[in-house]
Amino acid sequence: MIRKTVANVTDALVGVQDGMTFMLGGFGLCGIPENAISELVKLGVKDITCISNNAGVDDFGLGLLLQKHQIKKMVSSYVGENDEFERQMLSGELEVELTPQGTLAEKCRAAQAGFPAFFTPAGYGTEVAEGKEVREFNGKMYILEEAFKADFAFVKAWKGDATGNLIFKGTARNFNPCMCGAATITVAEVEELVPVGELDPNQIHIPGIFVQRIFEGKNYEKRIEQRTVRQK
Repeated sequence: MIRKTVANVTDALVGVQDGMTFMLGGFGLCGIPENAISELVKLGVKDITCISNNAGVDDFGLGLLLQKHQIKKMVSSYVGENDEFERQMLSGELEVELTPQGTLAEKCRAAQAGFPAFFTPAGYGTEVAEGKEVREFNGKMYILEEAFKADFAFVKAWKGDATGNLIFKGTARNFNPCMCGAATITVAEVEELVPVGELDPNQIHIPGIFVQRIFEGKNYEKRIEQRTVRQK
């Protein structure tokens, strides 16, 4: 049995280098790989390309990498609540490739499944379609989108075992599953690492074949992006 556990986040990120392309799971601040992001900041890698739905907020998550100007390019579908992301994009400091959200997810899933490209109607007739092949199917126009190519995928799961099987919890089951196996190396950080055989096979969302390294994360903050409470 192949065991994929590593001792900590430092061991999990061995091989990370400047100029690489990373996928990072999460939606806003939900289900983001907090430990991996913190380690990327600590390592000081630069000129990186990040594929993520958005960049969270200014002082947390990918916002920490933006503050250090470690990101050269963001491939996202939403600028979100990150003022620094918006500032760097408008000033030209940061290259941004805005992608329809469904297309972003499918470009991950296509890479995971080994498909080089796919046709989608999303973005036809807009700037998204510029420079891309266009074809008609059954009277409807589609554009060709290529699958992502990434060096590392960093995902966050609720539970995992030593062989890399993963279970996601609630809304954290967002972009994380489709990014598993969509890069050369997938690193999964989990809240709880359990012995092999403890996970119910019927509850596993991602089988271990899509994961190369797994470790139990520490000190999760799980911040709320926008806290809204009822007035007294």
